[in-house]
Order: sequence, then structure tokens, then C-alpha cells
Amino acid sequence: MTQALAALGAAVAEAVPQAVRAHRVALGELEIVARADTLPSLMAVLRDDPQFGFTQLMDLCGVDWPERAERFDVVYNLLAPATNRRVRVIVPVAEGAAVPSVVSLWPAAGWYEREAWDLFGIPFAGNPDLRRILTDYGFEGHPLRKDFPLTGHVELRYDEEQKRVVYEPVKLTQEFRNFDFLSPWEGMTTLPGDEKARRG
Repeated sequence: MTQALAALGAAVAEAVPQAVRAHRVALGELEIVARADTLPSLMAVLRDDPQFGFTQLMDLCGVDWPERAERFDVVYNLLAPATNRRVRVIVPVAEGAAVPSVVSLWPAAGWYEREAWDLFGIPFAGNPDLRRILTDYGFEGHPLRKDFPLTGHVELRYDEEQKRVVYEPVKLTQEFRNFDFLSPWEGMTTLPGDEKARRG
């Protein structure tokens, strides 16, 4: 199985050499690391060439690697129904750099790209409707970035007096954002119940 997937990766790299940066077999699936600028040509070959036949886009998602120069990965999971083979195409992209949209190849990619933009801030050039899809239109930031605060910046509630939804800054009763991860038990020298054991 691994040899067949490696051979498939080599065939893809040979068919579209300008688009493939690397290919490998990982976790039982073929991974192709692709260049963003030539992504549409690679995806068209994977979909339309009979030797590949990856006609279904199963998923598209983002991954945040804040320590890397190319901070994000856009990951495409493709399926070839005729052969039941899968391929994972990974496109590394720097923050603020656009990835070409694949909506012209798979119309369903429109919603996936909107989700990746909404949650990670990855723009997709050529997407005809790139707007928020999971968060509110007035939302600030992109909540799946690793540097996004766990509490967010604003909270919303329905105000009975104003008869509308209002936005307010998050108010925390404890210093949640600067949590030191020290367990409350670590500073104790005597645990509850120890005094009973000493008496006996």
C-alpha cells in the first residue's frame, strides 16, 4: 500500500512538476505539498486526468503554525471514487498572502474557503463570496488562530431596555488571560482530611 501511494505521488510530481514542492506517505495517506501560485493547475490535473481521478473535494481546512514564516497550511482532502484512493494536498502560505480559489473546479469549495477565511484569516483569491460564515459579521479577529484569546474580545447579549443585541468588551472576574497554570493544590502543605489521619 505504501509503495503504491509513493508511486502515485511520484506520478503526480511528474505530471505537474512546477506545482509540487514535495510528496510523502504519512498516516497511510499520500500527502502532496504544493505551491500556492500553481494550485489551480495541480488541482485540475488531479481531478481531470484519468490516471488520478480525484473528482471529489471532501474537505478543505486551515492549520496555524505561528512560529513558521509560512504561518498557515491550507489542507485539501480529495477522493477518487472509482479507485477509493485519497490524497491530502497541503499548501503552505504566509500570513496575508492569498491562495487561489478552487471554486471553479469544485463549487462546494466556496463555503470551505469562507470558513478558512473566517476562522484563520486566510484569503482566497477568486472566491466570489468571501465573507464570514460561522462568526457574526461584526466579529473582530479569527478565532482558530493560536494567538486568539480564549475569551475573545467582545461578548454579546440581548438588552431588554434597548430591545436589541448589544456588544460589550469581555469582563472577567479573574485574571483568565494571564493564567499561570499553577494548580491550587501545589501551594498547599496540608491537604484537606490530613488532620483526621494525624489525630488517630
